[in-house]
Order: sequence, then C-alpha cells, then structure tokens
Amino acid sequence: MKLVRHGPAGTERPGLVDAQGRIRDLSAHVDDIAGKTLSDEGLARIAALDPASLPLVDEGTRIGPCVGQVGKFVCIGLNYSDHAAESGLDVPPEPIVFMKATSAICGPDDGIELPRGSVATDWEVELAVVIGRHAKYVSEADALSHVAGYCVANDVSERDFQTKRAGQWTKGKSADTFGPLGPWLVTRDEVGDPQALDLWLDLNGKRMQTGSTATMIFGVAKVISYLSQMMSLHPGDVISTGTPPGVGMGIKPAPVYLKPGDRLALGIEGLGTQTQLVRAAD
Repeated sequence: MKLVRHGPAGTERPGLVDAQGRIRDLSAHVDDIAGKTLSDEGLARIAALDPASLPLVDEGTRIGPCVGQVGKFVCIGLNYSDHAAESGLDVPPEPIVFMKATSAICGPDDGIELPRGSVATDWEVELAVVIGRHAKYVSEADALSHVAGYCVANDVSERDFQTKRAGQWTKGKSADTFGPLGPWLVTRDEVGDPQALDLWLDLNGKRMQTGSTATMIFGVAKVISYLSQMMSLHPGDVISTGTPPGVGMGIKPAPVYLKPGDRLALGIEGLGTQTQLVRAAD
C-alpha cells in the first residue's frame, strides 16, 4: 500500500493511494498514519478496506509528510563509500549516527527555506525507514520485521553549520523544512528488498545524484539492529539511511550550494518523487 497524509500543515488527514493513483481519505477508519496504525495489525486493517468505498480527496490538495507524530528522526552519515570519498572522509567502521530535529519535517513539495546566515545549504536524497513496532536489541535477521514502510527523504544540510561550528552535526541538519518526507509511505511488503532501489536528484533540471541502495555500507537491517542496541525504536520513528554521491559540497573545483529560486526534484524507485522550490528565510 501507499499511505499519505493530506491537507493543511498541522491538520493533515490520513489517506491511501488507490490503483488509479487517486488519494482516498481514511479519516473514518484511522486517526493518523502514526503509532498503532503502523503496526502489522493496523496496516492489515487498512489493507482489508475497499478503496472504492473511501471518499476521494480533491486533486491539488497539499500532500504532507507521510508519517505523523514522529518521536525520533535518526540519521546515518557517510553510509555510501563514494559519498564519504567526495566528502574527504574515511569510510566509517560502524554507522555514524546523528539526530535531526522533528520540527524540520515537512511535506515533500513544501519547499526549502534557507536559514538566516546560511551560505552552504546542500541536498541529500535518502531512503527513509519508518518503524512499525517497538525494536529493542533486535537481531539483524529480525530487523526488517519491525519496519512499517519506506519513503523518500531529503536530508537538507547547512554545511557550515554542520562542520564549521563547534559541536555535533545536528545543528546543520535541523532548520525548519530541512526534512521533507514522502509523498507516500510505501509498506514493506510492496517494497520488497530495500537494498535494490535506485535514487536520483536533479537541481534545476540537471542530474546531480544517481545511486542505488545496493551500495550502502551498512544496509537497512544492519542499521536498525545497530540502533536498537543503543536506543528503543518506536512506531513512527524515522531513520534516514544516508545519501549517494553528488551532493553540492563534493563538486569540484568549487562546491555548489542552494540559493533562492533553485528547484530540486528527487525520488526513489517505487517510492515517488519530491519537488522543492528554495526560498530565503522570512
């Protein structure tokens, strides 16, 4: 299934995408695409519904982030060896973990706001994993059974805030609009192997990133198992799993960063696409 959240920011309603690509409203059946709805049992109840019996949502309705009430937004850094190389950093011996503020989460097409003082805001197309049931000390073999589904993420990053200011990467990753998620949450049964998905990103119509999750250093199952040794993962938690090469900071001879008026388009095979207009902070 493809699950969505639609409507104005902050008051999104749950929905699903029918076989014709139309959004159907789920409000009569679930409160949100969050919490217990993301369990295997919750998803099975939605799957048992006849989409034709659900109200159609008006075309042109805003699409919000595909999961609500996110408790944790966990990210994995340098998880593609070629991205580590373009960043001038060694391949990590174990996953690099940082957090992104949940207030950064926005809809897939809401646009990106450059924070005040930004001179180095960058793009990163990533596969995001949404947890469906509590995971603590899980094995790698059992890890994927804890996944509700997958979606597209753009791990937008202010590189100067991230690397030239004292402290952790989080401060360069957490500005408002720096976490577009969606358009859809695609359930794990429909995705199949998360290590066989193509990713891409265009800047102003020019292809900048092309990659495959097959080249991750630490695959999705490894990442979930690893994180669960250090923290409990709860339904609705989001894990962004790293980006392939082609980010702005890696461009030679001089990096390229986002400026007002730029347009991004990005997507992952089977998970849909995002489009973002870059704007200056108010």
